[in-house]
Amino acid sequence: MILPDTTAAAVMRTRMSFASPQVVSHVSGRPWLVGSWSDDRITVATAGPVRVAVIGDCPISQERLTELTAAVTTVADVDKLASALPGSAHLMASVDGQVRAQGSISGLSRIFYTRIDGVHVASDRAHVLAEMVGAVVDEQSLAVRLASGLALAPPLSERCLWAGISSLAPERCLVWTRDQADEKVWWNPPAPHLSLRDGAAGVREALTGAVQDRAPAQGRVSADLSGGMDSTSLCFLAARHTPALLTLRWAEADAANDDADFAGQAIQALDRAEHLVVAQRELPSIFDTESIPVDAEQPMLTMRAAARLRHNAQLLAQRGSRRHLAGHGGDELFQPSPGYLAPLLRHHPVLALRRLRQNRALKRWSLRPALTGLLRPGTVAGWWHDQADNLHTVRPQRAPAMGWGLHAVQAQSWMTPAGVDLIRQALRLTAHQAQPLSDDLGQHQTLLAVRTTAAHYRLMARIYADVGVNLDLPYYDQRVLEAVLRVRPHEHADPRRYKPLLAEAMRGIVPPAILGRATKGEFGLDLRQGLADNLPSILNLFADSALAQRGLIDADTLRNRLLAPQRDLSMVFALEALLGCELWLRTAARPARQPREHDAPAPAP
Repeated sequence: MILPDTTAAAVMRTRMSFASPQVVSHVSGRPWLVGSWSDDRITVATAGPVRVAVIGDCPISQERLTELTAAVTTVADVDKLASALPGSAHLMASVDGQVRAQGSISGLSRIFYTRIDGVHVASDRAHVLAEMVGAVVDEQSLAVRLASGLALAPPLSERCLWAGISSLAPERCLVWTRDQADEKVWWNPPAPHLSLRDGAAGVREALTGAVQDRAPAQGRVSADLSGGMDSTSLCFLAARHTPALLTLRWAEADAANDDADFAGQAIQALDRAEHLVVAQRELPSIFDTESIPVDAEQPMLTMRAAARLRHNAQLLAQRGSRRHLAGHGGDELFQPSPGYLAPLLRHHPVLALRRLRQNRALKRWSLRPALTGLLRPGTVAGWWHDQADNLHTVRPQRAPAMGWGLHAVQAQSWMTPAGVDLIRQALRLTAHQAQPLSDDLGQHQTLLAVRTTAAHYRLMARIYADVGVNLDLPYYDQRVLEAVLRVRPHEHADPRRYKPLLAEAMRGIVPPAILGRATKGEFGLDLRQGLADNLPSILNLFADSALAQRGLIDADTLRNRLLAPQRDLSMVFALEALLGCELWLRTAARPARQPREHDAPAPAP
């Protein structure tokens, strides 16, 4: 919880349900930060009437933070301090009575706020605020997640699921004057002006800094080693400073998945590291509803592997890992969406048309939607209105995402008319509120991709934190994200190469054979087997559906769809969003559990 520096806010401390909270005070002595966190996750510095706190993945010494704090005289000066911080963390400042709070620019660390007895208070956990004010579920926000799941784009994906609780956009900070808070923009994306070669040097420097100096005070460092370029790059970067690295991968069900081949090459090269490979038979099943962890903040919308994540987090903890590096975010950063083609057409028409032709040949894009997107990319508001107008429209399978969104919002057949109406209302409201994340369409799409998935990874990190392991995502480091954004999108979106920007950045660090990989592992067989194994328990779960009781879905229609033959994996992806919402709603409807005196503090997210 984050409180302003006022007498009324200090009284608010008595309303919090923390049994034995940790407290950081303002210089005045009033409570400022109240909650539960690990000591190695927070750094606090004081310089005269100014106090600054950083909580999360930010490898900065107290001496350096104190040096930066000494240059702060107003809350506006915190902009410069924030830009100098590495990592991905929450930043709070108390400046002679004024207070400022913000999350990370990726959206991995978030801030929520509300008004209680006339005082604005904030938190990194929406459900904590919801409990304090007795908030009810925002059914619009819940319904739209049923239709889009993880693919739901900002700003709608960042809207809180609790009515009356506001969420702070990543580029904004919250500034209190006395008891009232206002949002202010503090960050704008850098101009994309670098070539692939120059940009790769910046990405290399940023990634190197994001991985080094991250060793925990106790325990060891581990890293995912799936065989993909993203996680493998992090392993080789980490091994330069941590030779006794522990790597982890789980075996895939499909023998045609070549992740194992590339992981094997990496294992041979990382001969000083310890390598743990978890066999399929040792893993919980995909869609194992009995073992899925549920977070009270919002649905975890990629539910299929949640039980496996918890299982593997426990394995890492048993082997002494306290910090685990994962390559999540690499796809979002290094596989630009095709929206860059429209602005490229204005400045380099020949190159834009060549790229369009290459993409059509490689990805079998449909000609008409590709040309329409190239010539008429539209506006942000127009994109959201289009989603509202076409909720039941079957989109062409090979239509590229070349407008101001990434994934279409699709009403599923099991949704009720009332549920669809809620979705349409939310989409039209968003059309009036949404703003471009960047003036450059290609850069806007990259930021969309990063922020769309950030919520999922934030909840994933809590699964690891529950067993004492800090999930570290270097690709969401502020400096890494900014380094990628400085590269012109068309420079690293060459359809003839796989993730060329990352490959150039890692040249000389990762073996050439791995950097030359042109494939990506598929897990379709894992998904089909998991659904088949767990279909009876899924059917049983929805026989008494909380979503159906609210009138959002038709349980009979859903049952018929689940039992029908499946032509592709679209049903599987829609189902995991549905499962996430169902399990979350059941948790949200339960009376809140009051912490007991002997409860151990939960690790920070």
